This record gives sequence, C-alpha cells and structure tokens, in this order.
Amino acid sequence: MRLNVRTAFASTFALLTATAIVPQTAHALDDKQKQEMGEFIREYLVANPEILLEAQQALKKKQADEQLKQAQSAIKDNEKAIFQSKFDVTLGNPQGDVTIVEFYDYNCGYCKRALSDMDAILETDKNVRFVLKELPILGPDSLAAHKVSAAFREIAPEKYGEFHRALLGGEDRATEETAIAVAVRLDVKEADLRKKMEENGSDEGVKEAYTLANSLGVTGTPSYVIGQETLFGAVGADELAQKVANVRSCGKTIC
Repeated sequence: MRLNVRTAFASTFALLTATAIVPQTAHALDDKQKQEMGEFIREYLVANPEILLEAQQALKKKQADEQLKQAQSAIKDNEKAIFQSKFDVTLGNPQGDVTIVEFYDYNCGYCKRALSDMDAILETDKNVRFVLKELPILGPDSLAAHKVSAAFREIAPEKYGEFHRALLGGEDRATEETAIAVAVRLDVKEADLRKKMEENGSDEGVKEAYTLANSLGVTGTPSYVIGQETLFGAVGADELAQKVANVRSCGKTIC
C-alpha cells in the first residue's frame, strides 16, 4: 500500500510538473483543487517524512558534485600557480608522484592540529610531495608573521621545514615578534630578515594565494588540493592518505 501511495505521489508531482509548462489558461487548477492537492501533499509528507531526508541528501550530493566540477575547472585553469608556484615551499619528496597542497594560516587552531597530519603523511609515505601555501586571513598578526616567514624562506629555504613546524606548532600567537624569534633560534639574523621583508614589500606571494583561494572557493584554513579536488577543513591524515592512494590507483581522488 505504501508503494502505491508513493507511486501516486510521484505521478501526481510529475503531472503537476508537466502541466506547469503548458499554458495555464487551459490547465490551471482552481482554488478547490489547489487546496485538495496541498492537503494531499502535506499528509503524504507527514506520513512519510523520510522523503524530506532523501531530498536533503540528494540536494547535498548535487551541491557537492557542482562544487567538485567548479574546483576541477579552477584547478585546471590555475595548475601551475597551485602546484609549482615560486612562492611556496615543498616538503617531502620533490619528485613525488602525488602532490598535496595545503593552504594554512599560522594563527589557525585547526592548522595547528593538522600539522601532525602532514608529518604523519611525510613519515609514512616517502613518495608524497607536500606544498605549503600561506594564506594569512586571520588578521594583521597573521599577515605580519607571514612576511617574516616569506623572508626566512628566501634566506634559508633548507631550514624552512623547521621554521614552519616551530611557528605553527608553538603555543604563542604568531606575530612578527614571535616569528622573528623562531627565525633567530634557527640562526637567521633579524637584520637580514628585516632587510628582506622591505625588499618583499609588494608581497606577490600573498596576492597569488588570495586569488587562488577565491578561485577554488577556499574560505578557511586548512584547505587542501589533491589531484583535481579541493578539500576543506582539517580532514585528517587518514583521509589525506586515502586520497593519495586513490590518485595512484585510478588517477582521481574518488575511484
């Protein structure tokens, strides 16, 4: 009986949809018919609320599919800037067969938690190329810390991994002062940093990161790009590893 009601509801809905494209002067419902139809639909939905859940799930899937298509298009259009930017730092295997790109902010609490995810990936998979892309979006302190970071990268790129882990993994808020303190502990002189910061006044790296984030729909950190997919939030080492495995297996993050 339930199947018949569901079928009737579907048929009625299809009929309404079909007649909606026909001139209403010939097929419009009168007020009584509209009321009866509304009552029927309401009673059916109340009796079968799982349909609303099914519709919600279908909507989420549709939105996710659309988001994936948009991301794929944006990644294709900006492939070089995403994966091969001169402003970024690469950890892990420079010749790795799969690349993970992470957008992060030094004052992002979720990014701090995700630091261990990066290290777990790099420790267990020696064929991953991990690209660090700074996206300072959490205020002036984040931007100031980034400027120190960018200067450090140019002066001592071989020590950037240590700098990154120390600043992102620290308990103090990342500021110009705390970033300089980390750099000095790694034997980079403050005077050299400040000179390089002045030379980098236009900060093309941040401009590029902001442009890419906008194109990819990135509104928070951390966010990742793997293959042709953008992942939002601290998804965890297991999910990142699975995406990497999928890319190796079928060339896509979702096989």
